[in-house]
Parts: sequence; C-alpha cells; structure tokens
Amino acid sequence: MRRTTSTKQDTMRLVILDDYNLASEWAAKYIRNRIIQFKPSANNFFTLGLPTGLPRAHPESYHSYMWNNFFKYIDIDPANAHILDGNAEDLEAECKSYERKIAEAGGIHLFVGGIGPDGHIAFNEPGSSLVSRTRVKTLAKDTIVANARFFGNDLSKVPTMALTVGVGTVMDAKEVMIVITGAHKAFALYKAIEEGVNHMWTVSAFQQHPHTIFVCDEDATLELRVKTVKYFKGLMHVHNKLVDPVLSVKDK
Repeated sequence: MRRTTSTKQDTMRLVILDDYNLASEWAAKYIRNRIIQFKPSANNFFTLGLPTGLPRAHPESYHSYMWNNFFKYIDIDPANAHILDGNAEDLEAECKSYERKIAEAGGIHLFVGGIGPDGHIAFNEPGSSLVSRTRVKTLAKDTIVANARFFGNDLSKVPTMALTVGVGTVMDAKEVMIVITGAHKAFALYKAIEEGVNHMWTVSAFQQHPHTIFVCDEDATLELRVKTVKYFKGLMHVHNKLVDPVLSVKDK
C-alpha cells in the first residue's frame, strides 16, 4: 500500500470561505484532488474515513445517508464501502473488526468529518478519551436533541447509543479535514483553534495532528479573534493552490 501524497509542511490549516456553499465546494474540490493525486487502482486503494452511527437498515442511519447522497453517484464497489453495523450481534467484536479492516487497508488516508456545537467529532462526546478507538458510545443529551429533527422531533425515537470511530482512530489518519459551518458552531471552532487541547472539546485534539484542515464559513468564525481570522485569510492564496486547478482523472 503506497501512502497518499502528503502536504509539504506539517501544519494546521484554517480555510475560511464566505458562506456554506463555498466552504462545501472548496472541501469537495480538495477531496477530489487528493484522491486523483493518490492515483488509486485495483491494488492501491484510497481510504476515505467517515464517522458512523445508527443501524444500517434505519432510514436515518449513516449507511442510508451515505448511499443515498454519495455512494450511489460514484463508481465505488459496494464491497469497498465499510460502515459500522449497529445491528451486529456482538458490537464490541464489530468495533474491533472495523479497526482491523482500517489497518488492513493501509490506514485512513483522508478522514472527513464535521462537529457538533459542543465540539464533538464523530460521536466522541465531551469527556471522551483522546486516545479512544472505535467503540459503542452513549450519546449526550444535546446530541440526541440535535438529531431529533430526523425522527419527527420525537426524542423517544432517537437512539441513545451509537457506534463510532474513536478520537485516536481519527488521529491515526494521514490527513484530517473538519468542516465547520454556521454561527451555532462558532464557539466550538474557537475552542478547536484558539484554546488548548481539552477532552471536553474533542475536536481540539486535531491541533496536534500534522495534517489537519479546518474548512469553515464566515459565520463559524464569529468567536475567533480578529487577528486570528486576518492571519488565516491572509493564507488563502496558499490554501487555494490545493484546489486550483481541480484535477481530472486524466491527470492521473
């Protein structure tokens, strides 16, 4: 397994775009370019890591969401899409198997995730170990309330537990991209960027990852210091070289 082409310097990047759509577009272009630069083949897989959650049969499960919004539109072999099975008879064994599959694939080349307003990554709620691995996790009340919209706003229907990759699992990825948009996540971005590493804000762990990219919109920067925003905006000419030009499969 060849490793993906790495960025030239070990650094944490904060990419600030004007709005949600531009932030999403920048992130999509970056992911596309990284995959093409890797030159995947039948014997050289690009491993994209994504957080997971509910049992796959549930219409609001991560499995259903990913198939309906992503996988069915790309040329991926279903056998190469590995999502945790919340209906597994032995959940602990399922989690260990997932970690083993990641290792057998050569590790995660690019992990893409978002965060909650409380700064949790995947389902690593506040207080989670920063060296945690894939496991069963009890969901915080705020997460349950936030997900109630997918269940007709009926809290009784929202699962209280989920399977999730651990913070340590994500930290082992060669690159990490965290997409943060909206004013309601501004304080979490502040905790991730301007304060120290804290297990009560699990996203803050990625300050210590050598290849982290935070992609956000203007609204998400509202709690950051003005000089912090100006500093990272001043680097956009560097950041934009990562997505411009957008590569084609012909460039492989």
